[in-house]
Amino acid sequence: MPAAAVPVTLAQAVEAAWQRTQAGAASQAQQLRADAERKAAASYLAASPALSLSQRSDRWQNNRGVQENEVGIALPLWLPGQRGARQAAADSEASLAAQGVQVARLRLAGQLRDLAWSLAGLKAETANARAQKAYLQALAADVERRVKAGDLARSDALAAQGESLAAGAELDAAEQRFGAERQRWTALTGLEADIEATEPAAPETDPLDQDRHPLLAQQSLAVDTARRQLEVSRRDVAEAPELSVTYRSERGARGDPSQGSMVLALRVPFGTAVRNEPLRAAAQSALDLALAEQTRTRLELAAELAIARDAQQAADRQAALQRDRAALLRQRAALLDKSFRAGETALPELLLAVQAAALADAALARQQAAQGNARARYLQASGVLP
Repeated sequence: MPAAAVPVTLAQAVEAAWQRTQAGAASQAQQLRADAERKAAASYLAASPALSLSQRSDRWQNNRGVQENEVGIALPLWLPGQRGARQAAADSEASLAAQGVQVARLRLAGQLRDLAWSLAGLKAETANARAQKAYLQALAADVERRVKAGDLARSDALAAQGESLAAGAELDAAEQRFGAERQRWTALTGLEADIEATEPAAPETDPLDQDRHPLLAQQSLAVDTARRQLEVSRRDVAEAPELSVTYRSERGARGDPSQGSMVLALRVPFGTAVRNEPLRAAAQSALDLALAEQTRTRLELAAELAIARDAQQAADRQAALQRDRAALLRQRAALLDKSFRAGETALPELLLAVQAAALADAALARQQAAQGNARARYLQASGVLP
């Protein structure tokens, strides 16, 4: 890692991962589709106009020179209320697509939060293992010096050296775990810098009220879109009427002057149950499914939020207990270290105390990371982005 690397925040990491992974591609495609629907609904015509060309002649019968030419254009028209219904449905679809981007970012943030706090825990474990190795190396050197001075037995030097080597192996393992997690982090975000796992404040109000949670907002928009699509199906009672304007040029016989005329026609198809009922049934079914999904999502989020809240409270209690335990064991190890250097305590007793303190420090590092992750998961369940 470059020495000049500046720690990045979770918000910066989310943005980097978003640009790198294109996690919102589906929502962006939905946005493009909604924009296309909006443009189509904004048109003054219900569909594309059609050009018609025709010619009538008696060339293959008695060949008297009778000839009639027609050129016309057909303009599909909106049914009453149909255009407004489609515009409203397109606007709702666009809002749903925009909300889908927020939901995709929230899901990506959840992945990054788990990774960030895992990295924080492994980094703390690695630092503890490095400090433990340094202490045991210094202790082994001190024991070796006292062995040479005849104050301690050779077996004590071997025991101290063995613990020092074990601490080195533990440091290598911790660094390997930390490096592997950093590789996963870099693969997802493209960032090499350390992560500053800071989180925003928890919401003061229930995020499930008034659909503040991005998932609930998405489901609410999905229901609204389904309702507007149902309204479109109710307005779409038949095929689009067609207003056609035709210019006709006709000649009665060869040598007669041609006469021109304009034809204005209106074609109005009738709607039938065979055509309309399946469309309405499909729209009503989509609305029913959206309402059911909204209810299911609300129940799942309520349960997830309660679980996350309980997990955070438990993590806070366990971190406090583990902090007190680690402090006590470090204090005991420090006292035994002084006693050993004064020749009042045997080396095995000191090594056991040091090992217990090291294990407590490692457990505290893991618990503090778990505490941070529990808070992050509560924020994630609340729908709060970094």
